[in-house]
Amino acid sequence: MRLDRFLANSGYGTRKEVKKFIKQKRISVNDSFDVKDNQIIDPINDVICFDGDKIDYQEFYYFLLNKPKGYLSATEDYYEQTVLDLLPEYRHIDLFPVGRLDKDTTGLLLITNDGTLAHDLISPKKHVDKVYIATLDKELDLKIKDEFEHGIILDDELTLPASLEKIEDNIAKVTIHQGKYHQIKRMFEYFGYKVVELDRIKFSFLTYDGLEIGEYRELSKEEIERLKSLKSR
Repeated sequence: MRLDRFLANSGYGTRKEVKKFIKQKRISVNDSFDVKDNQIIDPINDVICFDGDKIDYQEFYYFLLNKPKGYLSATEDYYEQTVLDLLPEYRHIDLFPVGRLDKDTTGLLLITNDGTLAHDLISPKKHVDKVYIATLDKELDLKIKDEFEHGIILDDELTLPASLEKIEDNIAKVTIHQGKYHQIKRMFEYFGYKVVELDRIKFSFLTYDGLEIGEYRELSKEEIERLKSLKSR
């Protein structure tokens, strides 16, 4: 990895700013200040210091966000706010959401820069549970439960089996294992229901318990390892 990229990714400024620090001899690599911005370094084995303090390298970041309404599950947008705007201190990292929640959908969203793990977690083949609470425009008739469990034709394709549980008259818990475009909304629309509110409360074993809407936290090492074990199945 280039030295200037390493410094920028570690939060020490823009590429332009870290190049200035290098010229000012504020950066050392293995105790040497004779370094260049395009110098290739080993982030794991080389000792890189800023003003004499060692920079600890972290390659991947994992966050759990309780997404509010009004934010796009995207990395950038010219007109709308994205979920990354809720993590402004990590803008220097190439983060992205794992899958997506609609702009008006709230709840649990994973955000990371680990592309391999993200790809595997959203693969339908992994059968990772995604649990939602859906508020409908009218009372739910559980006659549609069996069809949810057997799959519904969307985009000329049968959805994977989903579970449906009635919580209150017009409130349902839905568990799916894939993420088609507007999938839950369209599944209910298939039977004449409109989803008024949609909140994802669980992704595999993860919940947003303890997080207010709009808040986020880093995943623990144990949680990361459990996610990686899902990937390896």
